[in-house]
Amino acid sequence: MTVQSRDTLPSEYERLHVGVTLHDPATGSILDANERFESLLGYDVDTLRELPVESYSANTYADVCERFLPRFRAAEAGEPQEFDWRVKRNDGTLIWVQVHLSAIGTGGQSAVLAEFRDITEYTTTNRRVGLLSRIMRHNLRNDLTVIMGRAQQIDAVADSAPVHQHTEKIRKTAIRVDRMTESVREIERATTRTPGQASPRSAAAVVTEAVRDLRRAYSAADIAVEERTEMWFRVDSAFTQAFVHAVENAIVHADDDAPPVTVTIDESPNTGRVEVRIVDTCPAIPPVEIDALDSPRENTSTRHGTGVGLFVMKWSIESLGGEIAFERSDDGNEVVFLLPPEEPSE
Repeated sequence: MTVQSRDTLPSEYERLHVGVTLHDPATGSILDANERFESLLGYDVDTLRELPVESYSANTYADVCERFLPRFRAAEAGEPQEFDWRVKRNDGTLIWVQVHLSAIGTGGQSAVLAEFRDITEYTTTNRRVGLLSRIMRHNLRNDLTVIMGRAQQIDAVADSAPVHQHTEKIRKTAIRVDRMTESVREIERATTRTPGQASPRSAAAVVTEAVRDLRRAYSAADIAVEERTEMWFRVDSAFTQAFVHAVENAIVHADDDAPPVTVTIDESPNTGRVEVRIVDTCPAIPPVEIDALDSPRENTSTRHGTGVGLFVMKWSIESLGGEIAFERSDDGNEVVFLLPPEEPSE
């Protein structure tokens, strides 16, 4: 899009819900800004035109010009830039913004168009989640190792049935919490993996490989696989994580000593996507746990034992561009993975 004047944005930009500014690529100074950007920083456009970049950048950036201005020049040269930046509002509040820079023609002269999106809430939440993950992966797991070790020492020297019962309870609880920390790690791996790691594979081949390992781990279970339609999808370890959780839930929560689990691979009749369906004979998954998957509120416990595993399944499948559905049959649960199809590799 070409702007009629070097110093002004067209009126259409006032209707956008993102902050937009026009910059001199040589100095980075603001030539014009829409109302959304004025609201974002708390300055009117006349004041913004007089402010150097460092005036509205966080003080933590000691080398603003060295870090910021080269991006303007690269954008002017035809290399779009995207990065996160912490800016300082007029009232002193610091916020995180995502910035996208691109070249734009302005009446025969070059300028840089900048788009600003407020990502403060996302960035803050992401950092808190990262901290929680580190605590779960390191601090908590180390403490659990100590707890289990102490319980074993007490059990070895105690000569009392009630004491043995208590230490066994401690051990089982510690193992359950340790598994929960592993689920957190699996979620982190699925949601932070490098793009491009997934590769096209036969759905039947991927499922068969995972089932082979599951049969070794749960020899009493009767796991059947049926390929109704040959389907291919783009997968990585995230799919295996989700699939293993679904089948393990179907086994460990069944009342049968030899629990049957049926896995079918088919084409979704409604969307044409790859449909991997895991059918069990377990008691119904509590609706509160399924509802919690799409609710930000803390409205559930995970007493059923599947709670964290459901989140692993959901986020692992969604990281591959798919979705998960839960259905209830007459005899048990049906967990359905729906994933984008791929053409078979030659």
